This record gives sequence, C-alpha cells and structure tokens, in this order.
Amino acid sequence: MHPYLNTPTPHVLAHQGLALDCAPNSLPAFAAALEAGADYIETDAHGTKDGIAVLFHDDELNGVPLAEYLSEDLPDYIPTLEEALVQFSETKLNIDIKNSAASVPVAQVINSLKAHERILLTSFSAQRRTVAMRLAPGTAASPSVSEFAPALFAATVGFQFLVNKLLRKFDAVQIPAQSNGIKIITPKKVRMFHNAGVLIHVWTINDPAVMKELIAAGVDGIVTDRTDVAVKTLKS
Repeated sequence: MHPYLNTPTPHVLAHQGLALDCAPNSLPAFAAALEAGADYIETDAHGTKDGIAVLFHDDELNGVPLAEYLSEDLPDYIPTLEEALVQFSETKLNIDIKNSAASVPVAQVINSLKAHERILLTSFSAQRRTVAMRLAPGTAASPSVSEFAPALFAATVGFQFLVNKLLRKFDAVQIPAQSNGIKIITPKKVRMFHNAGVLIHVWTINDPAVMKELIAAGVDGIVTDRTDVAVKTLKS
C-alpha cells in the first residue's frame, strides 16, 4: 500500500475543505476541515498564466479561464498549492488536476517540497494526471473516468484478471456510488476492486445514512462537503 493511504479507515476526505463560513478550497476551509477531524483534504488545482499551481474548483473566475490569470491577480482567498502544503505540513492532499496548465507546476511543487507521500493525483483527464505523474513519480494515483470505465465493466461481468490488469498502476479508485443509472458500489464490485489492490473512496456524500450504507458495503472512505457530519457519523 502506498504510504499516502496508510491511514486508519474509514477515511474522511474533505471536499474542498469545510466551507461553512468561508470560501471552498481556501486555507481557512482546509483548517476547518482538519479541526473537524478530516483525514485528507480533497482539492482542485489549476495552472496560471505564470505557471503557478493554485487551488480552485471552477475553470473560470469572473468569466475568465484560470489559465489566463497571473497568480498575483487572483483573489487572496485562492491559495497556491505550495502555500497549502507548507501551512499544513503534515496533511495529505487529494489533488484533482483541473486544467492542462496545472500538470507541470503541480509536479514541480511536489518535487520541491518532497511531498510525494502526501499527495494523491487524479483528474478527469488521464493525460493531465499522467503528465504530472511522469514528472513527480512516486505519488499515489486514482484513475480518470476513461481509465476506470473499462475496469467497472470488467467487474460487472466478473473478470477479476482484467480488473487487476486495468487497475494495476493505481492506488485508489475515487468514484460516485452510481452513474447514469448504473450502481457502481455493490458487494461484488467492492470485493473485486479490493482484490485488485485499490482502496475505494466514494464522492460526494453528505447524508449520514448513505455514508453508513457505503461503509457497510465495504468502501474505504467518503468524500464529503461535511467533514463535521462524516466524522461524527463514522468515527464516533
């Protein structure tokens, strides 16, 4: 198991921190999530025009793509990846690479801070994540949709050897409970993903009853907007 995942389960991953009275993906939101008991911070990285990795969810700010901003022109509530890793020096981050301009600066920060054991990289784009992984080898990884879909099909039809092959380079799968009417989390599929050597994190769950159902089904962690609720539900 990658050191990143060497944390007692069930994992609570704070989706953009805990933003009850502050901006999501901000340093105060991360601090609030950690104070509430989060095991991991889930965040989103964009690359700016001057090659800085900043943490923000949306592709645009005020109608302008993040990649067209200089980092110094962004609002103060949008932190850089480096600021987050330095301020929360013991914290593990789950980073979704949101634009192509982020791949290189994310890897550069990981390398400069020697943060490989504190980072899991994922993206809806396999290419974006692959570029970052190539530049910062040794970080944990979760597959993109295009990489996970074949493994899901293989699990659905019961081909364990194929699930193993398709997920062999990943450490976790971070997935919704269902998609397009297809139930992803079933006891059979959970067993097959675990047999392939990956942990299972499900997003984005804020209902305590659903959290309990998923953990009872065998998943390893919950990605949530409500760290406070998840910790009370799963760890008390």
